[in-house]
Amino acid sequence: MKLKPRATRITIIIVLMIMAVVGYYAFLSGRAKERKADANMTAVEAALSRNLDKDYPPTPKEVMKYYNEIMKCYYAEDTSEDDLEALGLKARGLFDQKLLEANEVGSYLISLKEDVQSYKDAKRKVTNAGVASSTNVDYYTRDGYSFARLLCTYNVNENGTNETQRIIYLLRKDTEKRWKIYGWDFEANVDLNGDGIPGD
Repeated sequence: MKLKPRATRITIIIVLMIMAVVGYYAFLSGRAKERKADANMTAVEAALSRNLDKDYPPTPKEVMKYYNEIMKCYYAEDTSEDDLEALGLKARGLFDQKLLEANEVGSYLISLKEDVQSYKDAKRKVTNAGVASSTNVDYYTRDGYSFARLLCTYNVNENGTNETQRIIYLLRKDTEKRWKIYGWDFEANVDLNGDGIPGD
């Protein structure tokens, strides 16, 4: 028995609607699984998953936010030695060439491991590390380079006692127009009235 043209059209429309509903449901299920996988990522996995070649932080604040994510993983997470090395290498991707030259990769990683171990031995933890949204970035030019200076605060807990450390970071824009960490020092040691460079 042949279907009438009208009945054929209705059948095709119903089949297409069912396919659209099934396709949309599959799409939503896939997104939900992705979100769940992202939510289950540890802080270390999230920090290590960023591809700095394709997704470099666009501003000095964003550079420091990402660097602080790495810092929290160093001191607040129970990281393996392999993860600690991988995090250290990821952090070096944010460093200015001059800072990299002053910190050869092997000695830098050894120093990082020793520092993290000293925190563990002293039962010291970084409970928060960040750049306040209200923090101003101080931009200036020196010797033909663009610099950005900003404050980060770190809450450190040692045996139940909390302490806040305030550190000034200096970033320099490289030839690819990426802001790279040039140096840092405690706020008390930096002349904020001039264009003092931490470590100078």
